[in-house]
Amino acid sequence: MPYVVQGERKLIDPIVKKLIKVGLSDGDINYAIATLLKGTVLTEVNYSNIQRAIGVLECAKLEIYRRVAAPYENKKAKQNGDVFDWQPDGQLHTEIVADPRLEHKVELP
Repeated sequence: MPYVVQGERKLIDPIVKKLIKVGLSDGDINYAIATLLKGTVLTEVNYSNIQRAIGVLECAKLEIYRRVAAPYENKKAKQNGDVFDWQPDGQLHTEIVADPRLEHKVELP
């Protein structure tokens, strides 16, 4: 997910905070997202713009999964037992592993 610089966040955050205060339903959130995409990425309907819109949504989804869902799932696996109990060392493996087929090396923290 692109991390928006602080100066640009100052423009976006007040608008988002107003929406949050309203208390939006899931349908309202869906409408807001669709309307935002319609007014930005989808001003002209063609394959390229549809692809961009879906890419924006997919990246947002993946960021939510990576930052929210995966840590939650890891916590629950540790609490309740991992469904993937075939790990030879019995450990819960949650680290990111680079695909060995990649030509470049990825340094992990």
